Amino acid sequence: MPLFAYKGRNARGEMMQGVLEAADSGAVADQLFSTGVTPIEINVTKAVARTNEEGLWERLTEKKVNAMDVQLFSRQMYTLLKSGVPIMRGLAGLQESAISKAFGRVIKDLRESLDSGRELSAAMRRHPDVFSAFYLSMVRVGEMTGRLEEVFLRLFEHMEFDRDMRERVKTALRYPSFVVIAMVIAMVVVNIFVIPAFAKVFESFHTQLPLMTRILLATSGFMQHYWGLLLVIAVGAYFGFRSWIKTDKGRYEWDRIKLRIPIAGKIIHKATMARFARSFSLSARSGVPIVQALTVVSQTVDNAFLTSRIEQMRDGVERGESILRTAVTAAVFTPVVLQMIAVGEESGSLDDLMDEIAQMYEREVDYELKTLASQIEPILITFLGAMVLVLALGIFLPIWDLGKAALRR
Repeated sequence: MPLFAYKGRNARGEMMQGVLEAADSGAVADQLFSTGVTPIEINVTKAVARTNEEGLWERLTEKKVNAMDVQLFSRQMYTLLKSGVPIMRGLAGLQESAISKAFGRVIKDLRESLDSGRELSAAMRRHPDVFSAFYLSMVRVGEMTGRLEEVFLRLFEHMEFDRDMRERVKTALRYPSFVVIAMVIAMVVVNIFVIPAFAKVFESFHTQLPLMTRILLATSGFMQHYWGLLLVIAVGAYFGFRSWIKTDKGRYEWDRIKLRIPIAGKIIHKATMARFARSFSLSARSGVPIVQALTVVSQTVDNAFLTSRIEQMRDGVERGESILRTAVTAAVFTPVVLQMIAVGEESGSLDDLMDEIAQMYEREVDYELKTLASQIEPILITFLGAMVLVLALGIFLPIWDLGKAALRR
């Protein structure tokens, strides 16, 4: 379609100008009126080729759409719809004010799809890399129930919780990760530079060295002579692991192993279950049937092992079993949570109880994150102490023995 350069004034009388793509000048005028801009001048522009060249370079260098863009979009859509702004006019305003050019093109495609008769959920489905399956399902529910603005608000709160949880986990793991990396670098430096210097001294002793010293010298010699092989093995193991976890079986096994990792496993488990409870509560309050809600929620759980357990619950509910019984069979909930599910199912307020379960898991995760450093520090100190002890025994014990032999003479 051709490009049209326009000039107009908004409701405050301010001059607005820009370039729009449309079938004809009438379509441009309709777009401008829908955004509250009164067109003054509309002309076909000749800068099509240049725009395409600049667009290609910008698309190669621009940032991709991230979760924050979608989160802010959800909040803005809630505000616009609650205020009674027509959805087409609201999307046009969001397109003009979009900070991310990539997301601006997504909003533009949503407008064009709605203009051609598609529903909003169907238009969003054209961008699976931007809108998740859970997001699409919730928007679809909002369209069916007529509570689209409420769904957007709950999606915003859900994404805010999810982002906050991930950021806190990253922050809590930053210090331990730095210490572990520093320890690994120190071990490599000691084996490549420090121990070989002492090896020349030990050779002049012409005597039997202690076992620990011989082990250190053998390890250092192996790293010096076969560092290339070790590097190839490390790189191969990394890419092999990446390929393995991309398979269904590999991802399932790795996600199951992650839940058994000391300290970190329980944080991952509780954070994932909090996300599950929050998503289930959101789906139930939006009027989604339980079976469909479990199907939708299983897509938000970023753990294949727990996803299989939730799908197992869904299959049980489809067979006519109670949620409590399927939850017990899944074996991923604590007894306290099972009691709350039982009360919620009996009282018919399962959505409220699931929201309380999510809050309980969030409080537990918050406590675990606050005490994470104090839990990891003893382990790091133990490993650091063991490494120092091995180096001290291996390097200084021969020197100590030589000193004692000299004193005897």
